[in-house]
Amino acid sequence: MKVKTSVAISEEVLAAIDEIAARPGNRSRVIERALTEFVERQRRAARDARDLELIDRNADELNREAEDVLAYQVEP
Repeated sequence: MKVKTSVAISEEVLAAIDEIAARPGNRSRVIERALTEFVERQRRAARDARDLELIDRNADELNREAEDVLAYQVEP
């Protein structure tokens, strides 16, 4: 479902959006696509931060496991 809203955008940004849109009526589509991509990047960054925090919290144990695995490798 689409919802109408009002936002304030600088004239320069609006002109750039209109250039990208190329046709009347496409402005909303361009803005929605840009915001969707922005939201996805933010979600991905938050997920990556959570993953990094988890890895950092468990780094000592992960390093011990890696060292254990490397100990079983045959020397050339």
